[in-house]
Amino acid sequence: MIVLETARLRIRNWRETDRPLFAEINADPKVMEFFPRRRSRQESDALMDEVRHRISETGLGFFALALRDTDEPIGFLGLARTDLEPFLPDGTVEIGWRLAVRFWRQGYVTEASQAMLRHGFETHGLAEIVSFAVPSNTRSTAVMQRIGMRRDPARDFEHPRVPDTAPQLKHHVLYAISRKEWLAR
Repeated sequence: MIVLETARLRIRNWRETDRPLFAEINADPKVMEFFPRRRSRQESDALMDEVRHRISETGLGFFALALRDTDEPIGFLGLARTDLEPFLPDGTVEIGWRLAVRFWRQGYVTEASQAMLRHGFETHGLAEIVSFAVPSNTRSTAVMQRIGMRRDPARDFEHPRVPDTAPQLKHHVLYAISRKEWLAR
């Protein structure tokens, strides 16, 4: 199922043949630098099954991001419910992404994120989309800024799923864009 296409990219549901790439990005120390742990192949396979199921049930989730010309997967990008109460209210939707390192610095995340924001606001009728990251994750926060999201310091939070053994990864800054702000762009 293809959800969106841009000039260079395809956003689609995951396929069995995508498992090696999914496992690669979840185990790569550079990709996972701002996450408390990397995943084994078995853990990645289980997570991919969970993500595919969630996409099938809700139409939201972290989709495979592939090159349009070859359909080669390069990472993931999508919209997902946050499940981070009380820090973010029930129903909050985030935009998030991860790319294999060899595809960094080519503008893919910005291109796909702009299309995904449009999809979230126009197709799903969302009132707001958020994104959050560790403050030192400047690659991600720069994308958030490029796609028109604004920092909302009053909504920064200590991520409840980050263990105390990784205190440098607990604090998260939050960026948001409302439908009204998106339409004004």
